[in-house]
Amino acid sequence: MSRTTLFVDVILPLAVPNLYTYRVPFDWNESVIVGQRVIVQFGKGKLYSALVRRVHEQPPKIYEAKYIDSILDEYPIVNETQFALWEWISQYYMCTIGEVMQAALPGGLRLASETKIILNPSFNNQSETERPQILISDKEYLIMDALEIRQVLSISDVSEILDQKTVYPVIKNMIEKGIVLIQEELKEKYKPKIESFVRFTEHAEQEENLKTIFDSLEKKASKQLDVVMAFIKLSGRYSKQINEVKKSEIVKLVEGADAAIKGLAKKNIFEIYEREVGRFAAYTGESRDTHLNEIQQQVFDSINAQFFTGQKEQAAKDVVLLHGVTSSGKTEIYIKLIEQAIAQGKQVLYLLPEIALTTQIINRLRKYFGDVVGVYHSKFNENERVEVWNNVLKSSNAEVPMRKLDELNAEKKVQSSKFKVDELNAEKNTGSNTETLKVELSNFKLVVGARSALFLPFSNLGLVIVDEEHDSSYKQYDPAPRYNARDGAIYLAHLHKAKTLLGSATPSIESYFNALEGKYGFAEMTKRFGGIQMPEILISDVKEATKRKQMKSHFSPMLLDHVTAALENKEQVILFQNRRGFAPQLECNTCAWVPQCVNCDVSLTYHKASNQLRCHYCGYTSKPPVKCAACGDTELKMKGFGTEKIEEELSIFYPKAKIMRMDLDTTRSKFAHQHIIQDFEDGNIDILVGTQMVTKGLDFDNVSLVGILNADGMLNFPDFRAYERSYQLMAQVSGRAGRKNKRGKVIIQTQNPDHSIIQDVWNNNYLSMYTNELLDRRNFNYPPYFRIIEITLIHRDVNMVNESAKYFANELKHHFGKRVLGPEFPIVARVRNLYHKNILLKIERDASALQAKKIVADLLVKFKVNPDFKSVRVQMDVDPM
Repeated sequence: MSRTTLFVDVILPLAVPNLYTYRVPFDWNESVIVGQRVIVQFGKGKLYSALVRRVHEQPPKIYEAKYIDSILDEYPIVNETQFALWEWISQYYMCTIGEVMQAALPGGLRLASETKIILNPSFNNQSETERPQILISDKEYLIMDALEIRQVLSISDVSEILDQKTVYPVIKNMIEKGIVLIQEELKEKYKPKIESFVRFTEHAEQEENLKTIFDSLEKKASKQLDVVMAFIKLSGRYSKQINEVKKSEIVKLVEGADAAIKGLAKKNIFEIYEREVGRFAAYTGESRDTHLNEIQQQVFDSINAQFFTGQKEQAAKDVVLLHGVTSSGKTEIYIKLIEQAIAQGKQVLYLLPEIALTTQIINRLRKYFGDVVGVYHSKFNENERVEVWNNVLKSSNAEVPMRKLDELNAEKKVQSSKFKVDELNAEKNTGSNTETLKVELSNFKLVVGARSALFLPFSNLGLVIVDEEHDSSYKQYDPAPRYNARDGAIYLAHLHKAKTLLGSATPSIESYFNALEGKYGFAEMTKRFGGIQMPEILISDVKEATKRKQMKSHFSPMLLDHVTAALENKEQVILFQNRRGFAPQLECNTCAWVPQCVNCDVSLTYHKASNQLRCHYCGYTSKPPVKCAACGDTELKMKGFGTEKIEEELSIFYPKAKIMRMDLDTTRSKFAHQHIIQDFEDGNIDILVGTQMVTKGLDFDNVSLVGILNADGMLNFPDFRAYERSYQLMAQVSGRAGRKNKRGKVIIQTQNPDHSIIQDVWNNNYLSMYTNELLDRRNFNYPPYFRIIEITLIHRDVNMVNESAKYFANELKHHFGKRVLGPEFPIVARVRNLYHKNILLKIERDASALQAKKIVADLLVKFKVNPDFKSVRVQMDVDPM
C-alpha cells in the first residue's frame, strides 16, 4: 500500500468561490478517485458530502488540511465531461461551482445534514452523587432512558417519544445542562426499490413433476393450488415463457396468498428471491417503424448532410436549426435521427421545456424504442431521479451504479454506490429456495427530460435534440446557476463531439439569427404533414363588441358561436388565458383600493376554489375582505380574469360540457399533467382551459377550435422580448387546432386588431416578426447584437438598496460607460420583504465577454469587502430571459 501523502481538492455544495483541500488517510490512498463523493468537515462541526475534483500531493499553503471523514462511493458518480460542463456553466453564468453541483446532482445523491443527539459521555459516566445538582424533568428522563437503549436519537425520534411537535426547547435545555451533545450525521437519501419475486424451482419446472404437484395440491392444499394457477396465468408459462412473477401480483389475485407462497417454498415448488427493480413502468406495447414522407426525407437528408459533410461549399455544422411549422412532422425526423445515433452505439438526449410535454412524447417514443427510453425531470421523486442517473452511468461503466444494502465497510468506512453485475449473479443460487439478491436495470440509450436532464452522466453522447428551443422554460431563474439549458446543451454536445438539433415552429430570434449568419446549419418545413392546411385565424375585436354591448362576460359572440358549433360536432376546444387564478385583483368601487401582499409590492390574486387571496410571488394568503380597508365601503368588485374564472363561467354557458383546467394549480401532483392530457386525448374533456402549458407541442387529434382570450395582456408587457414571446405563444397555441383530420380555427380576442404582431400571427408570417424585431434590437442595443448581464442588488432596507446600487452602477460606468443602464427598480420591487434593484450591462457581440465578466467579478469582490455593503446580496444573471 502506498505511503505517499495524498490530498484532494473537493467541490463543496456551497456558494464558495474556491475548491477546498483535504488530506487522504494512508489506508485510503488506493481508494480515492476523482468523481467520488467524500464526507468532509467544513466550518464549525458541519459535515458535507463533497465531490473529489483532483487528487494530488501538494498540501495547501495557507491552512492546514483536515482529513476526509469517509468515502461514499467505490466508483465515480460524476465523469470528467460533466466536470468540464460544470466549470463552463460556473464561468459563463458567473456563479460558483458549488452552486452548479447543487443544481446538477439529484437530491438522492446529495446528503442531508440531520441533527441528532447523543448522551454526553462525561455526564453519563458520572454517578448520581458526582453529577451536579441540576433539576431533570420527566421529559428529560424519558429522553435519557431512550438514549441509554438506542444511543442516538434524531429530532423526529424525540418528537415521537414525547408525543409533541415542538421539542427544540427541551433539547436546548438538555444541551445547556450538559446532559446531551449534538451529533451531525449525514443521511443517505437514496433507497433502491426491492421487489420479491416468485418462480418455479428446478424440480417444479419439470413437466412430469408439475403434474404430480397438481394432484397433490388438489387433494390437500386448495389455496396453494390457486396460487400455482395464478402464477402460471401471470407468467404466461405456455405463451410468453416468463418463469417469474412479482409476489405482490399473486397476492392481489389470491386472498391469503402470502402464507400459501411460503408453504410452496417449503415444499420446494416455489423459489422466493429479491432484486432491485426500476421505479418506472415498462413499456408493453408493440414497437413500430417510422416512415418519412418526401418532404421529411429531404429535410432529414439535409440535416444529415449539414451535420456530417457540409453543404453548399460550407463546412459541416455541429448545430442545425430546424424551423418547421406546427404539425409539420418534426418529431418523425427526430425519431429517425435518434434511430441513427442509437444504431451507432451512441446515447441521445432529448430536451423538452415542460414536464407536460414529456408525458405525451414519451408514449410516442416508446412505441419506437421500447424500454431504452428514460425520463428525467423534477416531478420525479429523489429515488426515481437517482435511478435514471445510475442507469445512464451504468451504460458507460458496464457496472450497475447503485447503493449497497450492507453497512459501511468497518475497516475503511467506504460505502459502495455500485457493484458489478456478475458479482451479484454469482450469489444467485437457482437450485435452492433461499432468498438472494440480484439486480436488473434496463439500459437507457435515449433520455427525455426537462432542463435538469442536461446534467446526467453521459459518456458517449452522439446527439442532442432541443425541442421548442425558443421556450423561456429552458432558463433557470432561481437559485443560481441561472443557466439556459439550450445553450448548455450545445456546449455539452461540443464536449462529446456530438451533434445538436434545435427544433421549433417559432425559433428564438437569437437562434434564427445564428442560422442565417451561418453559425448554425438550417433546415425548414413550411407545410403541415399529410397536406393538412394551417388553421384559419379569425380576429375578434373586443373593443367593438364591448361598444355594441355584445360581450358575454369575457367571451365575444364570435368565440361563443364557434365553441357551440365545435361541441355540437363532438369536437374539442382549447381556450388559452395566460393568467391563473379566478381574478387578478379585488378593487373597491368607491376609492379603487386594491388588497396588496404584506411581503411584496404586488396585488393579491383571488382563487375561488380555496376562497383565498394569494400572492403568486411569496405564497402569502388571506381571506377576501368584506369591506374596503381604506374607505370602509362594502362594494368590492373583481377586476380581470384568470383560468379559474373562465372554467366557472364556461360551465354556465355549457352546463353539459366536460370542462377541465390545466395550470400550475391543477398540476401540482406528480401525475396530474399525465391524467389531464390522457383524459383530453381519450375524449373525456370537451373544453380545456389553460395557461401557456397548453401551447407547447401537445398533439391532439380532435381539437377543431383554439381561442386566445386576451392577446393584449401579453403584448403590453414591459420587456424587450414581449412581441417575440407574444408571437410565439399565439402561433404555438394556434398550432393545436386541426392537427389531424381537418382544418382548424383559431380565434384571437384583442382590442387592437391592427397590431403588427396580431397581423403576423394572422398571416403566419414569422419572417415579418423577425425582421421588425431585429431592426428594433439593432437600434436599441439588444440581443443578438449585444449580450446582456443583469445585476440585481437585494436588501431588506430600501435605502441600503438605493445606496449600494448607485455605488455599484457608478463603479461599472467607470469601466463600461454608456453600456450600463440603471439602477432601476423592477416592476415588482419588493418580494418577500426584500427590495430589488437592477443594473443592466450591455456588451457588444464582437467584444470579449470573458474580459467584461472578469471586470464585473473584480468589482463584485471590491463591493463585497466594502464594510458598508456586506449585508447586500448581489445576483448575477447572464443572458436574462
